Amino acid sequence: MNSPGTTNKSLLLSFVWIFLFSCGTKESVDLTADRAEILRLHNEQRNHHFNKDSIAFARQLSDNFISVNKGIISRPGREETISRYNGYFSSVEFVKWDDLSEPIIRFSEDGSMAYTIVDKLVMITYENETGERVEGKTHFAWTAIYKKYGDEWKIDVVTSTERPPG
Repeated sequence: MNSPGTTNKSLLLSFVWIFLFSCGTKESVDLTADRAEILRLHNEQRNHHFNKDSIAFARQLSDNFISVNKGIISRPGREETISRYNGYFSSVEFVKWDDLSEPIIRFSEDGSMAYTIVDKLVMITYENETGERVEGKTHFAWTAIYKKYGDEWKIDVVTSTERPPG
């Protein structure tokens, strides 16, 4: 039969082991579900363009959003983003906003961040200075960095490039 001191030591050691083991385990991450959610958000962006929904588009961006575009680093606020995209969406009609290949999606080890690498062809029509309807076509490549805020993925950074014509 164990003495009371031995029983207490055994209980204490058990609690210490449980505490240490629980501190060392990572919260489980469902990368399959997270990948599906990132892809859903990516595909929603197309809908936001065709539906000219600058507000829904801006909701995908975090409060810490940074844009890297045409050699300029900026931190536009939500209202600035909405205004910019509202003006853009109002001046064009989208013909295509299509992936040329499946987006590449990767996750950080702890599953709190992800990025997509996108290869996209965008075709629009718009009125030029003389009121004539013209077509524009741009081949974009970009990286979007997502961060998980609670249970919600938001875009923290987008670095975008345009392929030169020709």
